[in-house]
Amino acid sequence: QVQLVESGGGLAEPGGSLRLSCTASGSIFSIGAMGWYRQAPGKQRELVAIIGSRGDKNYRISVKGRFIISRDNAKNAVRLQMNSLKPEDTAVYYCNADVKGSLYGDYSEYWGLGTQVTVSS
Repeated sequence: QVQLVESGGGLAEPGGSLRLSCTASGSIFSIGAMGWYRQAPGKQRELVAIIGSRGDKNYRISVKGRFIISRDNAKNAVRLQMNSLKPEDTAVYYCNADVKGSLYGDYSEYWGLGTQVTVSS
């Protein structure tokens, strides 16, 4: 019904930058909150950043001042600009979105398949 496709993952050196993008497609009437989560090996998935439909943003403390989340409603897309990367940022990053498929439908939560981000020298 709805697919979230991510791009931009890869290898970066400490202090470097990467930009992740996620685009939703399929049966979409409107999209509510969109966010990024990450999961490192042996650890639980954690919220990185979230942006509401009206642009309100929230970040986990460890990425504040380094990461910036934004969205483009016309493209059904969300981006995560990651600066001053640290080795502890290494994880699989997942895109998340609340999607309404029709005018009178309910919102449902969807996930991307994840993209690897590795920060290493």
